[in-house]
Amino acid sequence: MKYWLLKSEAEVFSLNDLKNSPGQTTYWDGVRNYQARNFIRDEMKLGDKALFYHSNSEPNLIAGICKIVKEAYPDFTAFDPDNEHYDPKSKKENPAWFMVDVKWEEEFKNPVTLQSVKLNPKLKNMRLVQPGNRLSVMPVTKDEFEEILKMSG
Repeated sequence: MKYWLLKSEAEVFSLNDLKNSPGQTTYWDGVRNYQARNFIRDEMKLGDKALFYHSNSEPNLIAGICKIVKEAYPDFTAFDPDNEHYDPKSKKENPAWFMVDVKWEEEFKNPVTLQSVKLNPKLKNMRLVQPGNRLSVMPVTKDEFEEILKMSG
């Protein structure tokens, strides 16, 4: 099993929105960064766990956990000219962008703020706190995942 961190702006799509989705499940669409796309397309597998991170919020925080319930498939929002994630270069016969389905698993009783992650020496190498790392999808080590769980606790 691998571990991930998925970022979403809380006012756009929050952990609570995922919890309230039919079956507490939805597709994770709109990723338009090639490195993040590669993680989705090539490395995310059924059953992997992901930390659900609220970005552009006050404060930025890890709100809970979701899991991957469907592996990568073409992101159909890229084909829809009326969708904000439309990419005219992405074609159905040769898609540029992919998504996975995620399912709500847990909301943290004590969400873990970005500031507390930065202050935890055990998390000093976590991609989330590395300068310039603004990916919306990033791997997390098992130790980092478990440390976040302890902090939420």
